[in-house]
Amino acid sequence: MKAAYIENGGVHVGEMTDPVPARGQALVRTHSCGMCSSEAHFLHAGQNIIDLSRKFGGPYAGLDFHRPFVPGHEYVGEVLDYGPGSERRIKIGRRVTSVPIMRAGGAHAVIGFSHDFPGGFGELMLLDETMLLEISDGLEDVLAAMIEPLAVGLEHARHGNPTSDDIPLVLGCGAIGLGVIAGLKLMGAAPIVAADFHPGRRDMAILMGADIAVDPRETNPFGALPELRGRSANLVYENVGQKGMLSRIISDAPFAGRIVMGGYCMEEESLFVFAAQNKRLNIQFAGGEEPQDMELAMRAIADGRIDVRPWVGERIGVGGVADAIARMSGPDAPVRTVVDPRK
Repeated sequence: MKAAYIENGGVHVGEMTDPVPARGQALVRTHSCGMCSSEAHFLHAGQNIIDLSRKFGGPYAGLDFHRPFVPGHEYVGEVLDYGPGSERRIKIGRRVTSVPIMRAGGAHAVIGFSHDFPGGFGELMLLDETMLLEISDGLEDVLAAMIEPLAVGLEHARHGNPTSDDIPLVLGCGAIGLGVIAGLKLMGAAPIVAADFHPGRRDMAILMGADIAVDPRETNPFGALPELRGRSANLVYENVGQKGMLSRIISDAPFAGRIVMGGYCMEEESLFVFAAQNKRLNIQFAGGEEPQDMELAMRAIADGRIDVRPWVGERIGVGGVADAIARMSGPDAPVRTVVDPRK
């Protein structure tokens, strides 16, 4: 199969061996796959990510940075076949996505970060049939590829347990922060405050349901904003993933505040437990999406409750992956570039 793959910190395009499904595994032809910043992280810090997984336990421990792997975990594709002995509950020819985890056949891997289970930057994938989510008819491929990143934000929003008494503050308005805002809006939380350095991302935050969007260099998002009539945020969602963020949030958070850590920081963090204890803060570390979040994301996109169409930028073939990854971190980059290996 044709694929864009990562090897030794570089992106290459070429032919890879076609995957063969085992029991419980579906063979899927990729239609569309979103491009996530985690792929860019692997280009400059892949060995560190692998080493941290081996030291602390993590999904990337089985990767060899010097061997090729096909990334892409925000995918939609068409079922072509199943391995022998599989349940085959979704018909061949139907479109599917899934939580990007493979457990069938004795495996335990993240699809797109595995030498055995290629992701959506290639023409073919193997998916765990117990994880498959059948795509609604009428939901176009590029929007279906937004289900997984939206589901991550929905999971984070859900783990904050927002109530009608809360004022949520979302720090960082990339894809995950936008998903958190959409999830909070869906749950009826209001008002929602968003903070990001870049005006385009603040505009996008308002589109997704934020009531207030501020530049934290100009306005303290933890302060009593005029629009809040003297109140201030008490439920903080961190979606930046930079060293020092948790410490700064602890310093600025109000008494009895709640913090949901969604940003993926791979550096050691320093904080004052004294400050967090005195404020009686609750810190929740969010993880990846669960099947319920994927199902909600698909339904909300399909019925129009969450409009992810503004997320979608350029649509490229595998030959454009290297250039797109190099450009994806800028403030003017689209929320998601979409790869179609059939192009």
